[in-house]
Amino acid sequence: MAACAFALKLLPLVVTGRFCSSRASYPARSAVRAFSRTVTRSQLHRVEGTGALTGKVDRFGGVTVNLADIGLPADISESSFSRLLQDSLARWKTEGKVAVWLQVPISLSRCVAAASTHGFTFHHAKHDHAVLALWLGEGESRLPGSATHQIGVAGAVVDESNGKVLVVQDRNKTKNAWKFPGGLSDPGENIGATAVREVFEETGVHAEFRSLLSIRQQHNHPGAFGMSDMYMICRLGPLTYDINFCTRECLRCEWLDLAELAKTDDTTPITSRVARLLLHGLEHGFNKIDLSMEELPAVYSGRFYQLYHRQLPPTLKS
Repeated sequence: MAACAFALKLLPLVVTGRFCSSRASYPARSAVRAFSRTVTRSQLHRVEGTGALTGKVDRFGGVTVNLADIGLPADISESSFSRLLQDSLARWKTEGKVAVWLQVPISLSRCVAAASTHGFTFHHAKHDHAVLALWLGEGESRLPGSATHQIGVAGAVVDESNGKVLVVQDRNKTKNAWKFPGGLSDPGENIGATAVREVFEETGVHAEFRSLLSIRQQHNHPGAFGMSDMYMICRLGPLTYDINFCTRECLRCEWLDLAELAKTDDTTPITSRVARLLLHGLEHGFNKIDLSMEELPAVYSGRFYQLYHRQLPPTLKS
């Protein structure tokens, strides 16, 4: 890989522009009997127990009901669903359930009004459904809040042979400041993968993840609907060097000397700070600044997670 990169660098660098596409993780029996004539008993009792509505029980004692999956008639009325839900809540309380999560598809939005009369409130929503929640346990609700952050990731692609770093100027910013290419992380996407993807989409340069450098936390972010924003900058190593930047997103794209980026006024405070951090890494070793990534198994879910931290001496590694 190093030999290949060296060979690429012997070729003259090419800077071109391209037009790219935008892309921008808890009683009325007659109603129940009428409902049962439309939906079979097997549909209503697929997951657990014997009640009007069924749901999946989590390890905390909550029930999740997805109205799209239990065979509700498409034309069920608000009053019929309200009575159905009332019977279900009575059963769940008797069984000691502590919470109910109600996932309502947009096609059954009238069920939201019915659920609200029983104490349900909005928890979060996605493009095709809303999730409502109701605490059934003792005392104040202990349900977790909805997701409140967006994750932005930038990639600082450093050419260690000449001390240059890849930077862009956004086309749609009020100030044409040099910054590292980046964007929002997709659901289920690791931050290193986001940095690599965004760098390529904006600049045409292929790179590989090396480490996490910094994390910025900002609340009430205007670009995140007033929610909180986490912005992370990763160090990347270049695999190619020719620039073919996205003219839809970027006004300019260059390989710029880190020393110049650290001093210029034509940049952002965070970019200038990270540029000085990278200069320190070039002079004294990146092990002094890197937060490296290691994948470890999660205790409860059986899945794996990524842990970022300063490198441990070999004697301290398990």
